[in-house]
Amino acid sequence: MSCCEECGHTLENVEAEAYERRQVFDIPPVNLVVTEHRSQIKTCPHCGRSNKAVFPEPVKYPVQYGPNILASAIYCKNYQFIPYERISEFFDDVMGIKICPATIIRAEKDCFQNLEEFENVIREKLLTSPVIHCDETGMKVKGERHWLHVASNDKYTWYFAHPKRGSEAMDYMGILPAFKGVAVHDGWKPYNTYDCDHALCNAHLQRELTGIEENYKQQWAKEMNELLTDMKNYTDECKEQSQELDFEQIKALEERFDAIIMKGIEENPPSLNPQKQGKRGINPKTKARNLLDRFIEYKEPILRFLTDLKVPFENNQAERDIRMMKLQQKISGTFRTIQGAEAFSRIRAYVSTIRKNGLPVLEGILAALKGAPLLS
Repeated sequence: MSCCEECGHTLENVEAEAYERRQVFDIPPVNLVVTEHRSQIKTCPHCGRSNKAVFPEPVKYPVQYGPNILASAIYCKNYQFIPYERISEFFDDVMGIKICPATIIRAEKDCFQNLEEFENVIREKLLTSPVIHCDETGMKVKGERHWLHVASNDKYTWYFAHPKRGSEAMDYMGILPAFKGVAVHDGWKPYNTYDCDHALCNAHLQRELTGIEENYKQQWAKEMNELLTDMKNYTDECKEQSQELDFEQIKALEERFDAIIMKGIEENPPSLNPQKQGKRGINPKTKARNLLDRFIEYKEPILRFLTDLKVPFENNQAERDIRMMKLQQKISGTFRTIQGAEAFSRIRAYVSTIRKNGLPVLEGILAALKGAPLLS
């Protein structure tokens, strides 16, 4: 400020009495830094042998990209789901680095191999967890349907790609066959074959109850939906206030459950018409009756959250962990090889786990490339 805005008098020699601050945050232009390693070559004056010093272990080629560039590329591919070609364009446009997809794939392979022990550690952590969440979703590998399976909790994530959806894949995955805690899932039948306690996702059930109420005007479905909400509110209050469960209150809620089941049976009596036959055979059950039968058969896993506060009301943890795979398929499409799908699954599980534990992602990928993954 050189002069007064009012009278025009010079302010050159007037001392400032205060300051108003404004700040601009920016990043400097990205410049590639090249570090040259020189290996001394010396000839022995005694025997004439030529001796060459050994390069540092990570320096394997005459020209190569450093771990920070490779870690950034792996992050773009396996966390942000950017296809290889677009990563190459991004690095060229923003950093002036011409990195080809083959270089990124080679770095992913190294990262995948270095994370083998980490994967074993996560498996053991989940096996000893009191509660795990399980889910699966379709994925394309070489244009064919495969399945991505997940087992997780709030600290650890395990992904596993397999051509099958059911028990064959779960057995090969090696978690559920040895798990003895509570497995939370959506009730798909193969999960129920494993010798552990089970808890069903009540968010799924509430959506089905809403559909039965709206489409078939069934009163029992409306009341059961409201009861599940009341049960959830009760357990949430116990958790928030660190209260012990009141078993008299639980008994009263379970009696409401049983009474609603009886009302549902009255609304859905067995068909007595021997001539009624459809595609599913004689006297096929309605959707309402099928859902009612599930509430009868699986009462204990449905209400597991009510008697054990460690068990959540829904399976949101697994659904959150697997949701991004669906986004990956939309953005990047099919995996070109089975090895690529396996590498993605392991690296993505590692990134998910270090994020859950509040650790920096790029630093974690860098550590894995150097052979010392975090949390291993």
